[in-house]
Amino acid sequence: MEITSLSQLDLNKTYSYADYFSWKITERVELFMGKIFEISPAPTSSHQRISRNICTELIIFLQKRPCEVFYAPFDVRLEKDKNDEQAKTVVQPDICVICDFTKIDERRCKGAPDLIVEILSPGNSTKEMKNKFELYEKAGVLEYWIVQPADKTIFQYILTDDQFINHKTTTFEDNIFSSCIEGFSMPLSKVF
Repeated sequence: MEITSLSQLDLNKTYSYADYFSWKITERVELFMGKIFEISPAPTSSHQRISRNICTELIIFLQKRPCEVFYAPFDVRLEKDKNDEQAKTVVQPDICVICDFTKIDERRCKGAPDLIVEILSPGNSTKEMKNKFELYEKAGVLEYWIVQPADKTIFQYILTDDQFINHKTTTFEDNIFSSCIEGFSMPLSKVF
């Protein structure tokens, strides 16, 4: 049976990336350890501006470097070493930077990006702050930024000994420096 609506799925069941990829649903969803999480409706104009501003700075900086920037919707299947039938986690980060091109195919990224940026929206703070934090840490994402538009801050986490360490909370007057993209920095005044 072709799946064309989220209402056709059992939200208590565990699914794989192969299941996810076969669905023809209009709702945007992610899989966290096989469980379905619906993505918030279309982002706000503020969210989109922040995403565009960060992406622009990254794209310009990375033009002559061996990394690529992707932005939602773009599937990131965090379990690199599993096939589609076994993989249970697929997310759509707001922004990700991938420096290992072997992880990129026509459909997605297979494995942890180097940098992930999530921009908080009303209603998804808990998901980004807890669930995704743990998924990204376990998958080996080198650096994770959580952008808080209301406070004009970015929480920057660096993976150290398989654990995220809160490197710095950057505020509107500061510059943020990436630890995994050598030489990249950006004033937050350009973000907000």
